[in-house]
Amino acid sequence: MTKNRITYGVVAPKLASVSLAVAALVGASLPFAPPAAAQPANAHCGTSTGDTGASAWTSHAELREELQRLESQRADVLDVTQIGASNRGREIWAARTGTGPKVVLITSEIHGNEKTGTEAVLSLLRDLTVDTPAAKRLRSLVTLVAVPKMNPDGAELDRRGNDRTWAEVVADFPQLAGAQPAWNYYTQPRTGDDYATRPGFDVNRDYHPDLNYVPRAEDFPGSSSEPGWYVHPESRAVRDLYKSLKAEFGAVDTYLDLHHQGPCDLDESGENQVTMSLSGKFVDVENHQEYNRGYRLDYSKQLTLAAYDALSLRGQSPFGSLTLYPQDIDLPGTGLGSFALNGSGTVLFEVRGQTQTWGAKQRGQLVQTVANGLDAIIEAVGTGAVNQIDPVRYDDIPETQD
Repeated sequence: MTKNRITYGVVAPKLASVSLAVAALVGASLPFAPPAAAQPANAHCGTSTGDTGASAWTSHAELREELQRLESQRADVLDVTQIGASNRGREIWAARTGTGPKVVLITSEIHGNEKTGTEAVLSLLRDLTVDTPAAKRLRSLVTLVAVPKMNPDGAELDRRGNDRTWAEVVADFPQLAGAQPAWNYYTQPRTGDDYATRPGFDVNRDYHPDLNYVPRAEDFPGSSSEPGWYVHPESRAVRDLYKSLKAEFGAVDTYLDLHHQGPCDLDESGENQVTMSLSGKFVDVENHQEYNRGYRLDYSKQLTLAAYDALSLRGQSPFGSLTLYPQDIDLPGTGLGSFALNGSGTVLFEVRGQTQTWGAKQRGQLVQTVANGLDAIIEAVGTGAVNQIDPVRYDDIPETQD
């Protein structure tokens, strides 16, 4: 996600396993470990993603192996399905567990250099599919569907955008011949990546709240405050998954999207660096009433507070504070904006970090922060506790400093 700024990718060593305690599955609150050391003096606060250490995160091939391993061990409770393929032919998988009436859909790594969410999702799948009373209870309350690596081409290149040219878009959609390229088409060096030799798009601007929309030449090049077009196989795969779940269950109750932001943002005090930002608001619904199919801003605020409250009870992490992501945004072309207009409760996770900034322990704590926030929301949705949260308190969450 962005406001008018780029969110940055983190590239860091993979955790062999980011274990979620059973206590977390039942909603217990445990404190974060105290910081082992202060933030490194050479913490990088620039715009370059750095491109170091990508091989130590879960690659596309490693994700395949891990999902196959989990499914083979837990076939009675876990189903892994290929829901599509990237522009370069890499599989896009969805993992599903649980039989509950409330659907929680999670996507990660739509920006291929934002990787903590993928590790957190794998951890969640491991722990939610074990044969324990706590895991069984949650599986009876919710149906969890997760897409751990939505943009595998970008992930393999360790960059934000996918790997696709405008010519390839036109080849797939001949009606766009003669149209201007989409505004989110990257063809110049950007945050350390050379799109000049290998162009790509920000896939998280390709959604449209009309789930049956067909691309039209007159809708290009578009803008950040307008819907996208579903011209990329990655966004179409998630759109089609969303539609199938909506057809099966009547609604997708909750949609969570996992991202990164800059490493050195401050909270509203100007003193604390942000660990993670959360948000339940992505569109100005008054600008998009023609697409409003049950927009539930208060519910999204309740979901956001479920994560914020649980993480706050654990105490501040070694990195600083939890904040509210900027609210003055109108992004109907994002997955969050599109699915919110379709009636889903939605929450954005924006973890801090840059490639060069953190040691392995601190990266692990960031992954654990995401995992704990996901746990809290799933628990609250499953039990119905989310409905008892006062959405008015959302505005009391400290804001990220502009």
